[in-house]
Amino acid sequence: MPVHNADIAAIFEEIADLLEIEAANRFRILAYRKAARILSELPQDVRALLKQGFDLTQLPGIGEDLASKIIEIVSTGSCSLLQRLRSELPPAITELLHVPGLGPKRVKALYHHLDVQTVEQLHRAARDGCIRNLPGFGEKTELNILKAVEAHASQSRRFKLATAAQYAESLVAYLQKSPNINHVVVAGSFRRMRETVGDLDILATSSAPDAVMQHFTAYDEIAEVFATGSTRATVTLKCGLQVDLRVVDDTSYGAALHYFTGSKAHNIAIRRIAQKLGLKVSEYGVFRADKSIAGETEESVYRAVGLPYISPELREDRGEIEAARAGRLPKLVEMADLKGDLHAHTKATDGHDSLRDMALAAQKMGFEYLAITEHSRRLTIAHGLDPERLLRQCDEIDRLNSELSGITLLKGIEVDILEDGSLDLPDKVLGRLDLVVGAVHSKFDLSRIKQTERIIRAMEHPHFTLLAHPTGRLLEKRAPYDADMLGILRQAKNRGCFLELNAHPERLDLLDTYCQMAKEEGVLISINSDAHSCYEFSNLRYGVGQARRGWLEKEDVLNTRTLVELRTLIKSTM
Repeated sequence: MPVHNADIAAIFEEIADLLEIEAANRFRILAYRKAARILSELPQDVRALLKQGFDLTQLPGIGEDLASKIIEIVSTGSCSLLQRLRSELPPAITELLHVPGLGPKRVKALYHHLDVQTVEQLHRAARDGCIRNLPGFGEKTELNILKAVEAHASQSRRFKLATAAQYAESLVAYLQKSPNINHVVVAGSFRRMRETVGDLDILATSSAPDAVMQHFTAYDEIAEVFATGSTRATVTLKCGLQVDLRVVDDTSYGAALHYFTGSKAHNIAIRRIAQKLGLKVSEYGVFRADKSIAGETEESVYRAVGLPYISPELREDRGEIEAARAGRLPKLVEMADLKGDLHAHTKATDGHDSLRDMALAAQKMGFEYLAITEHSRRLTIAHGLDPERLLRQCDEIDRLNSELSGITLLKGIEVDILEDGSLDLPDKVLGRLDLVVGAVHSKFDLSRIKQTERIIRAMEHPHFTLLAHPTGRLLEKRAPYDADMLGILRQAKNRGCFLELNAHPERLDLLDTYCQMAKEEGVLISINSDAHSCYEFSNLRYGVGQARRGWLEKEDVLNTRTLVELRTLIKSTM
C-alpha cells in the first residue's frame, strides 16, 4: 500500500502523544512533533524522494533515526516503535486525544487518577463530577470536557483540506492511467475549497464505465468497497476517507460537475430557477421536456438558467446567485496575484531555514518581497527574539538585502499581544521595523468583552500593522476564541491597519465569512503562509482558496500590491 506524507505524519504524531503520556524525554517528543509537521507540509511526496535516492536527513528536523523510521514506514506501512508504545498502554486511549481540549498531559492525568481509557469512560467521569477535583482541572474544565465529548460523538470524521489533497491527487493520478477515462476531477466540498472535507466526490467521463469501475476498485489504497454499479461506486480508503466515484458521458460532463460540486443549498436554488423557466436540471444535463439543451460544460448549465458562470468556491447559497443576477459577481483573487508574503519564520526562532534560503525560496515563487516575522520573546517555546536579538537580525536583513537582487526582505516581528493589550517588545525596537504583526498566543479563554478589548487595545499601538491568525483557531484542535470580529474589523478600518488570512492548513484563519465581512467593511486582508521552511510557501494555495470562498478580489488583498505600493500603505499605519 502506498504511504503518503500525511500517513507518516500521523504515525509520528501518535508516537509523540504516547511518549508524552508515558512522560518520556521532552526533546524526544518535540522531535517527533516537529518531524510530523514538516512531513505534513512537505509538497514533495516522500516516496518519490526516496525513489530518487534523496537523503532524508537533508530535510529540516530529520536526523538519521527519524529518517530510518520514515523508510521503515514507507516500506512496511507501519513503525515498530509505534507498535511497542501501543502495547504498553490501553488500546483505546489515543482516541481520547481526538477530543478537543484534551492533550496528552490531561489524558495521562485522567488515566492515572481515574483509570479513564475510553471516550465512553471519559463521558461518564465528566457527567458524574469525578474530574473537577483532579489537579489542574476544576469545574469549568470538567464542563468543557463534557461538552467536547458530546460534540465529538456527534461529528463524523473530517479531513483537513491539505491532507485530503494528498489522497485525492494520488487517486486522480491513478485514474488518469486508465485509457478509458477522458476527464477526471475531484468535485464536492474539496473543489469548493472548504477547510475540511468529509469525503471525496470524484467525477469521470467515459464511454466504457464498466472498465472504469474495474480500474477504480482495483486501487490498492481501498480498504472496503461499499457499493459498485455500472456508473457509480462508493469505497473507503485505508486512511478512513470515503470516496464516491460517478461516471458519465462527455455530453453530461458540465452538468455532472455542476451537480456534484455545489452545496445542497446552491443546487436547490439553481433547480428552482430552472423550474420557473420550465427546465429540469440534473447531473445528466439541462432539459426542456425530454430534450437536452445544455450540460456539456458548467458554463452552459448556468447560461441555460440565465446566469453567468459562478466559481466553485462561491457555491454555498450565500448571496452568489443574487450577485450573479445583478452582474456583481467578484473577480476572485488568484495565486498569481500575490506579490509577496508578510509572515514567515527562520531558524532564528522556530523555523527551519536561513534568511537567505527563505528569501530565495520566496523569489522562486515569483515574489517581490518577503517579511521575516520571528516570534517575540514571550513565546519561549519558539525561542522568541528579545530586543537585542531582533536588532541583530535587522542588521543581518539589511546586509542580505544589499546582496540580493529581485527580492526584498522586510524587517518584521510576530509580537505577542499580552493579556492587557500591550505588545511584547518596546517601542524603540518596534519603530525600527518595516511592519509589526500582532498575535494572540495565550489566554484564549478570556471573555468576549476582555478578548475584544485586548485586541483592539493592541491595534491602537502606533507601530501595529497586521493582526495574525485573527481568531486563534486550530482546525480540529482548538476552537476560535470568543471575540467581536465586527468590532475588531471596524477598529482596523478606523486605525488603518490590516488583518491576516493565515494559509497554514491547520489554521485557514480568517474564516471565509469573516473575509466577506472584511471586504464589506473595507479592511484589506493579507494572505500569508506563516512559513517555517522553504517548502511551506506552497500552502498559500489553501489561503487563496479560503480568500476566494470569502469573495475576496485582488484589490481586497494587501499583498497583491507591489513593494512600493505596500510600503506606502504600511507607512500610513505607523
